[in-house]
Amino acid sequence: MSHDRSCCAPGREPTAGAPGGPVDVPSDVTPAVPTRDGERLTALPGGVFLMGTEDEVGYPADGEGPVREVELRPFRIAATTVTNEQFAAFVDATGYVTESEHFDFSFVFEGFLPAGLLAVSPRVPGTPWWRGVRGATWREPAGPGSSVDAILDHPVVHVSWNDARAYCAWSGTRLPTEAEWEYAARGGLEQRRYPWGDELAPAGRHACNIWRGTFPTDNTAADGYRATAPADAFEPNGFGLYNTVGNVWEWCADRFSPDFHVTGPRTDPTGPPDGPARVMRGGSHLCHASYCNRYRVAARSSNTPDSAAGNIGFRVAAAA
Repeated sequence: MSHDRSCCAPGREPTAGAPGGPVDVPSDVTPAVPTRDGERLTALPGGVFLMGTEDEVGYPADGEGPVREVELRPFRIAATTVTNEQFAAFVDATGYVTESEHFDFSFVFEGFLPAGLLAVSPRVPGTPWWRGVRGATWREPAGPGSSVDAILDHPVVHVSWNDARAYCAWSGTRLPTEAEWEYAARGGLEQRRYPWGDELAPAGRHACNIWRGTFPTDNTAADGYRATAPADAFEPNGFGLYNTVGNVWEWCADRFSPDFHVTGPRTDPTGPPDGPARVMRGGSHLCHASYCNRYRVAARSSNTPDSAAGNIGFRVAAAA
């Protein structure tokens, strides 16, 4: 089993020399409607909860532990990740161009590519199931010729941390902190492995969208989905949030560190003050126990803020 976080979603570094370059992402986008998403956010009371895990199936090197008491003030968070339809409304209103469009490439799982694109899309070193695909964007998630028209209710993907922040600025929201995300993902259950308990498939029922079968060659889609699922698929957790594990990785506001939280603040923590990568949480439809069981509420991953892939999205939050 690999412990390398790059298996989860590659960053742009493996394709240094690929087309494109740094993009100037606006840091202050005036919201068209300040409460555009706010009215749909779920209010959570906050308080003290046990964050992290020392679960034997976890990855200590990722900084999943130690288990510690963290206190949060009340906040609001979206029940689902931002969908293709919601992101399209943002782009239509602002003309925003994502970083994948500026770079003219993003990362796509090779099993989703037609033969023609597969032949011309280079493998990512160390994770050959990922291909750098020219022209892959949120509009065309499997590369040129694909479309989101039939999956408008699915999570938007191929969006970077910077893209997510731009959407938040327009919609009058923000990204959740990592602590807020985990508190919300747990749905009120203390120290459980998943949002619904400790068993992956309680009573034989599939409760999330992850890889089923033999990775990376055979996905049985036993949970009903070979790629992404609708953002509100499966049963919600105890707080009414959908797909907090599986489906797509979700960007958080914090910079990533494997150990800052060991001695860092325990009240409304916001992560380390510096660092090159940003936190991602929740796992994705490409996670499988054979190499990356990060579809757990305490699991962590990270990527550079300009990176994007076909399994990375985000949900929004706001102050209470």
